[in-house]
Amino acid sequence: MSDRLFIFDTTLRDGEQVPGCQLNTVEKIQVAKQLEALGVDVIEAGFPISSPGDFNSVIEISKAVTWPTICALTRAVQKDIDVAAESLQYAKHKRIHTGIGTSDQHIKYKFNSNREEIIERAVAAVKYARKYVDDVEFYAEDAGRTDNEYLARVVEAVIKAGATVVNIPDTTGYCLPEVYGAKIKYLCEHVDGIENATISTHCHNDLGMATANTLSGVLNGARQVEVTINGIGERAGNTSLEEIAMILKCHKGIGIDTNINTTKIYPTSRMVSSLMNMPVQPNKAIVGKNAFAHSSGIHQDGVLKNTNTYEIMNPKDVGLDDNAIVLTARSGRAALKYRMSVLGINVEDDSKVDKIYQAFLRLADQKKEITDDDVLVLAGADRAESHAVKLEYLQVTSGKGFRSVASIGLNISGQKFEAAASGNGPVDAAVKAMKRIIQKEMILKEYTVQAITKGSDDVGKVHVQVEYAGNVYYGFGANTDIVTASIEAYIDCINKFRIPHTEGEE
Repeated sequence: MSDRLFIFDTTLRDGEQVPGCQLNTVEKIQVAKQLEALGVDVIEAGFPISSPGDFNSVIEISKAVTWPTICALTRAVQKDIDVAAESLQYAKHKRIHTGIGTSDQHIKYKFNSNREEIIERAVAAVKYARKYVDDVEFYAEDAGRTDNEYLARVVEAVIKAGATVVNIPDTTGYCLPEVYGAKIKYLCEHVDGIENATISTHCHNDLGMATANTLSGVLNGARQVEVTINGIGERAGNTSLEEIAMILKCHKGIGIDTNINTTKIYPTSRMVSSLMNMPVQPNKAIVGKNAFAHSSGIHQDGVLKNTNTYEIMNPKDVGLDDNAIVLTARSGRAALKYRMSVLGINVEDDSKVDKIYQAFLRLADQKKEITDDDVLVLAGADRAESHAVKLEYLQVTSGKGFRSVASIGLNISGQKFEAAASGNGPVDAAVKAMKRIIQKEMILKEYTVQAITKGSDDVGKVHVQVEYAGNVYYGFGANTDIVTASIEAYIDCINKFRIPHTEGEE
């Protein structure tokens, strides 16, 4: 049995199914290139049949990266597989990921079928996919709740049909680690021809056991893990790439290696967090802001004497260096460009660097020090340039004892509009003024403010959820002025008003 573990990253597919985390094609390419630099073996680039955007993203990602395998998800449906194969036409290494639900719950309620018919459909899908590619992965959706004897029959059948990888998803995050590990072991011991395929894990975190289940699967014979950056994914998320990579790095006695360049973990985490507008919780393992912070006096004393007293990892191993370059208003383009490269942002266009640098100087005049999160926000700010609705100006008067008043100017497809309104606070007044121009029935469902650091001059991030025409949209804004950030987030929603695409499987 190989001691090499293959890393299958599904940040751009399963991770992107998180509400509000959708990326455009340019952003997906940026993430894909960073995943390639990180060392992932397989990039699941999308679910091509679900939308034209997903289809195009798989095509462009296939062109943009070189050595990782590019994978496209399908259902066990011929049309899905046809579209996936077309989307992979430019991939240097291509894989079709097809499958079907195998638990009794899925067979009865989702497919209104029976066990034998499900095996027939599974085999037919794998054989059909093999007509297009040599590398076919089969997923047994809800394998976590599928009884082992039947699951073994399905796995044996699809391997004989030509599956090179068999994915055993704990789709609902229900399994206990010992149960999931025993399931993988059972397949290794009872499936004829199991040596001809790689067993893969795909665990969800509904009960907080995704990483534990994945590791249990690996210890019992799985040699591919399906993971996401920061553990993002539907509901409570997926297994976190950085956790699995660092567990194996710290526990060398396990004797299993990955191709991950762990020093690129932190910048990759920051990039994904920024592009997907998905904050990383401070106490998140490996990449959280508090992961290497020590506040207890006893802990601080121990760390100062010897870092091994309370740190099992070197921060540099995950890309957290003691960089002495501090970005301020006196920093030049070279320092900014270097910091962006450290964070995985490589901008070759000098004109774009100039735009980012000018925005950097404006922000630096307002803040004492520019953080990595600030740099990521600045680098992504040009995404709004192509939007139909843009904020021209915003002026708000507020204070104790009188009602807040806001004046706003918007540029809508080149035309200038102005309005004013009063409200219960500066944000309410600004939103009401904006709505006088954007005369649409919008309902604010959620409003969240996040400070990047703790300074009074900090950039505030605002996330909003707006309902319009029966659909829910997510917007993001960042500014040192929280009212401006709020309006920018609202406008971000307005520029997205459209019908969302179909979600994927697993």
